[in-house]
Amino acid sequence: MIKKKPTLEKLTPSFGSSILVKQHGESADKNNAFWHFHPELELVYVNKGQGKTHIGNHLSYFNNSQLILIGANLPHNGFSDRLTANGTETIIQFKSDFLGEDFLNVPEMASIVALFERAKKGIRFQIDTKKKIGRKIEKLLECDGLKRVLKFLEILNHLAKTDDYTLLNADGIAFEPEAQDSAKIGSVFKYIRENFQHHIALDEIADKVSMTVPAFCRFFKKATSKTFTQVVNEYRVVHATKLLSEESEMSIADVCYECGFNNFSHFNKVFNDITGKSASNYRKEIKLIIQ
Repeated sequence: MIKKKPTLEKLTPSFGSSILVKQHGESADKNNAFWHFHPELELVYVNKGQGKTHIGNHLSYFNNSQLILIGANLPHNGFSDRLTANGTETIIQFKSDFLGEDFLNVPEMASIVALFERAKKGIRFQIDTKKKIGRKIEKLLECDGLKRVLKFLEILNHLAKTDDYTLLNADGIAFEPEAQDSAKIGSVFKYIRENFQHHIALDEIADKVSMTVPAFCRFFKKATSKTFTQVVNEYRVVHATKLLSEESEMSIADVCYECGFNNFSHFNKVFNDITGKSASNYRKEIKLIIQ
């Protein structure tokens, strides 16, 4: 059944505050991970965790800390399986003009305005920045009022000036979803997440959103800039990187079939196309990192 309402998340800071700061200290409920967007930017810091990162057209698996800035109205899924022992996820949600529209026009804010513009593609910050900024983000919970705002501006200033980052949607900004389209895409991604380990026929998924196969293929390509098969294969490969990163003795052939591929050579080709390396080399590199 397709939702009639858009998957627009309404965020409300506490009384007397212009930014919303919250922290989760328990594992996430996978059922609450949904495809959504909001006009607020979102800065996410996971200090210990693992899970899938799905922001705009970008999909990857992480097995460490994360520091990500998500731009306004950039569709994303909540991270799943994200926290390990004693891990926390701290989220800051704010509008670009949280200090007023005029404030964005002062010369000193130019680099931060440019940061907000880059964030429309989604930004992942690297190790050095995570180490410097992660703890400062967590410390925002210990202060409020003007002190919190000033500390947050320091964080934004550092993020605006560093070049220690990667754009997640470098090939193009994610689509700005219409209400109905957002509900349909959300429904499709939910179905993929729950069924990618099995064969998903095009007529099966098209029927889920009450469309013909040709209409669905056109709609999905326009909305995501990828074919349905490409996205399903990305989910499968991301799941494979998770299995290959774990300390298990699962063979690569078993990983292949566990992820929904029914042909080993096809799995190897798709894995190499998406990650730039073979599954065996990926596992070797992960083991070297762990050691």
